Amino acid sequence: MADKLHFSLVSPERELFAGAVDQVDAPGSEGDFGVLAGHGPFMTALKEGQVRVHNDGKVSVFEVRGGFADVTPDGFTILAEYAVEAA
Repeated sequence: MADKLHFSLVSPERELFAGAVDQVDAPGSEGDFGVLAGHGPFMTALKEGQVRVHNDGKVSVFEVRGGFADVTPDGFTILAEYAVEAA
């Protein structure tokens, strides 16, 4: 079994997602990026766009506007200024 990445997406109102996933793609202010388990640590600002959460062949999509992404050895956290699950 491949390693999983612990991912959490939080908006000011609530936590929209938390769990172990295969990959997360996000809209960084310097360009879109993807994170897998074992990714090196970094922090970046986010721009408006989609966060795509890949897990077991399924993709969940969230719309975000602003905020920060933080990748650490413990996982990946997005603190979004605004976030909703895409319809």
